[in-house]
Amino acid sequence: MNPKEHALGAAHADLMGVKFDSFDKEREEITLRFHAPDSFITPRGSVQGGLVAGFLDEVMGWAHVWATDHVEAPLNLEINMTLLRPVMAGPVIGKGRVVRRGRRVIFLEGELFDEQGNLLARSTSTAIPTPRPAGDT
Repeated sequence: MNPKEHALGAAHADLMGVKFDSFDKEREEITLRFHAPDSFITPRGSVQGGLVAGFLDEVMGWAHVWATDHVEAPLNLEINMTLLRPVMAGPVIGKGRVVRRGRRVIFLEGELFDEQGNLLARSTSTAIPTPRPAGDT
C-alpha cells in the first residue's frame, strides 16, 4: 500500500480531501491533511461541528492503524470534542496520536490546526482494538 493513498477510494475520505502527510512511529503520531469543502460550511460561516468531529475521528483512527502496522482499527466507544476556533473551508491539518494502547481499550487524541498553526479543535477517544476490516484501505 502506498501510504500517501491510505484512504484512496473511500467515499468519506474523498469528501474530506484527506491526504497522508507523515507518521512518527516513536510517538505513534500521524499527520493528515484535509480540505474542508464549501459544502461543509453552515450559515454561520464555518464547518458544521459534526463534520469537524469526522476530521478528528479520522486522524485518531489512523494513528492507531499505523501504530499497529495496519493490523488493527479502533472501534470507538466514546469521543469527546472541544471546538476552540471556527474551522473554515479550505486546508486543515490533523494530528492524531495513541495515548495508551492496551489489549482491551485504547486511548487516542486528535487535534486540528489551520495552516498558520492555530489550534482549532481537540478530541479524545476511548476505543476497542479490533482487527482491521477487509477492504479498509
